[in-house]
Amino acid sequence: MGERDRLRDYHGKRDFGRTGEPRGSGTAPGAEPRFVVQIHDARRMHFDFRLQVGDVLRSWSVPKGPSADPRDRRLAVPTEDHPLEYEDFEGVIPRGEYGGGTVIVWDRGTYEPLGHDRRGRPVGFEEALERGHATFRLHGGKLRGEYALTRFRDGADGGEEAWLLVRAAKGGAGGRGAPDPRRARSARSGRTLAQVAAADGG
Repeated sequence: MGERDRLRDYHGKRDFGRTGEPRGSGTAPGAEPRFVVQIHDARRMHFDFRLQVGDVLRSWSVPKGPSADPRDRRLAVPTEDHPLEYEDFEGVIPRGEYGGGTVIVWDRGTYEPLGHDRRGRPVGFEEALERGHATFRLHGGKLRGEYALTRFRDGADGGEEAWLLVRAAKGGAGGRGAPDPRRARSARSGRTLAQVAAADGG
């Protein structure tokens, strides 16, 4: 499936004449896959956790944000794939647009896929996600170490698909967990949500 097909839902939910979100230009994937965590002050405040898989960012809404504590099990609800350029997006999505509200880039960096089958053979990251369990090591400014995404509800019964995002216990806690979102500062600009909103007239 090409990037254009994978971004159909993303494009269908947005009016690019109104929102400053990137349309997606088919940016070539880099040598190392990227991740980004954005804070989104929408109708409900949440964190968006995105992992580059091929030529798109696979995305999950994480209400409480990622944790550095292995005891925390964070709900992660999948959303539509986003273009790779979304890693840099920071600004105000206009009211009335899908996901309206202020967005900042809280953390970003690269990650290493760590998936293996029961015999210890490497499994492609996209295949691991399709199977419902993917492990990876984050190399971010704030989030570092091994994490796992595990699907616990597949939505086949008409309900909402849901995953858990968990920090691996081995090696102890690493990096920083999610902050108070209203006091958090952007890894890209150093600004808070309020400062971004004020600068963009939000």
